[in-house]
Amino acid sequence: MTIFGLWVINKAGGLVYQRNFGDGLPNLTSNEYLVLAGTLHGIHAITSRLSPTGPSSGAQVIEGETFKLNILLTHTGTLIFLTSLVEPTADAMLQNVYEIYTEAVMKNPFHTPEMPIRTEGFDTKVTALLGGR
Repeated sequence: MTIFGLWVINKAGGLVYQRNFGDGLPNLTSNEYLVLAGTLHGIHAITSRLSPTGPSSGAQVIEGETFKLNILLTHTGTLIFLTSLVEPTADAMLQNVYEIYTEAVMKNPFHTPEMPIRTEGFDTKVTALLGGR
């Protein structure tokens, strides 16, 4: 599986973690990443209100010709986005990233919720999980 990028967006729409893996995604400025994170957060919020059958958790997949963006909404409202080639195991990878997030970030007494993730353990474990793919 080829993973291109991982984004973690807090419940207010702020980008708290962004990492590119390998080649494939263009290098953007910090401001461009923040604008895209806010846009993706907005798209997710809109799609959660569009269900004709009642409440929805929003979009779970955005798919293009050459990529697939899988989205996981956590219980705390944090969004985790995984950009890859069309890959059937991406949902399992998102779940693994979420488990790493809960262990390395949420249980870290020095991490402030909703703030950028600067936990070395999170970055190391995400790299081990997704970096070699």
